Amino acid sequence: MTQHATEQLATGAPGADPDPGGVFSPRLRGFTVGILASVGAVAFESLGVATILPAVAEELGGLSGYGWGLSALMLANIVGTVVAGTDIDRRGPARSVLVGSLVFAAGCLLAGLAPGWGVFVAARALQGLGVGAIMAYAYSLVGIAYPARLQAVMFAFLSSAWTIPSLLGPVFAGVVTDLLDWRVVFWAIAPVPLLLLPYVLPGARRTSAPTPRAGRRVPAPVWFSILLAVATGALLLGLEVDALPVLVALVVTGLAGSVLALRRIVPTGTLSARRGAPAGIVIRFILCGVYFGSEAFLPLGLTSVHGLDVTLAGLGLAAGALAWTAGSFVQARLDAARPGTRARSARVGLLALLAGEVVMGLAVALPGAWPGWAVVGWTIAGVGMGVAFNAATAATMAVTPAGSAGSISASLQLAQTLATAVVAGVGGALVAGLGTTTSAFLAVFGLTAALGLVGAVLAGRLDERRGRRSGAS
Repeated sequence: MTQHATEQLATGAPGADPDPGGVFSPRLRGFTVGILASVGAVAFESLGVATILPAVAEELGGLSGYGWGLSALMLANIVGTVVAGTDIDRRGPARSVLVGSLVFAAGCLLAGLAPGWGVFVAARALQGLGVGAIMAYAYSLVGIAYPARLQAVMFAFLSSAWTIPSLLGPVFAGVVTDLLDWRVVFWAIAPVPLLLLPYVLPGARRTSAPTPRAGRRVPAPVWFSILLAVATGALLLGLEVDALPVLVALVVTGLAGSVLALRRIVPTGTLSARRGAPAGIVIRFILCGVYFGSEAFLPLGLTSVHGLDVTLAGLGLAAGALAWTAGSFVQARLDAARPGTRARSARVGLLALLAGEVVMGLAVALPGAWPGWAVVGWTIAGVGMGVAFNAATAATMAVTPAGSAGSISASLQLAQTLATAVVAGVGGALVAGLGTTTSAFLAVFGLTAALGLVGAVLAGRLDERRGRRSGAS
């Protein structure tokens, strides 16, 4: 038994029992439920707010800055994840559990009280900091507090914690908004992480960091994550500025700062999509840019172009989430039967995602189209996303060098968050310039379609062995 495991046993931490049964054994049950429910609250907020965001923007006068309703959360999420992860490594998870829950709740409460769009965007940024901390401590606690034999099971449960909220969140948020008020959605979510603290915090306090490190110096990754968020925000802000000199200054400065930060955060070769794990990180960026970037504007198009209510618009998001789950199961069976075809599966999934996104985009953008085609298209896109996401992730981790799994996983998560922020921000700038018109939605969905084509071309780079064979021939 390692020294750390001995200390955990002595202090009574959840992972200390050498034979605790399963993740829902009496010793771990409350801890497990608390962690899963915390992640579920984040998932519920994510899909629910995506559904009601058009109603929020319309009431608060935020249609011209619509993309910031998502970009602010995602950029702050990057900072929250890195700061909380670093603090967990240095001091243990207890502070991140408490502060992350409080910040998330405060952000939800402020969003529900927001008198205008500026305050709402600030509240979304606050939520993003909390979301980053919650996701960081959830995955960290699994690695620190659970026995090795239960960690894979717990990670699977964490993934499934998104399924039910993804299906029910859009419908619940839509119904509440149509019958009551969109503010109630935020107020309903706000207390959930706080109510779960009695289940999570005691165990987190008894769980020390694997290699606790003292010191007041702020680690470099924290500074570069802040630089990345600020620089990306400046770039997106520049796209909405009318004055050309200011636009150029913000875009150039933001782009330079983002590249500088990324070069210090992601593995070497990522920015050039080098074959292997670096290409996998780029594919994750593209997949999430296409899917989540399109998803951000699906409810807005259905409500503004077709006049649907928020509840019906939310059904489209729920259909995509259900289809994603189905696609994941399909890919799991394919991977078990033919594990050497992951790069090919990623390309096929990307093409299905692209086809579904095109159908959805045209159905949303064209006033004379039947809105049901948008749901059909988004269902096809969801299946493709489920196949491509799982295949690309498995292919990436399969070619990850020994000892680099942690950094590659973190880079994959960073790519996912950054892609959502960037595409939502660029799409928001298009809506700001063109209004909620057919031209604007064709431009937004055309952008994500072009991104999907690039991903389909790059998918072959996931297969590192193929590159080696080509180099040897």
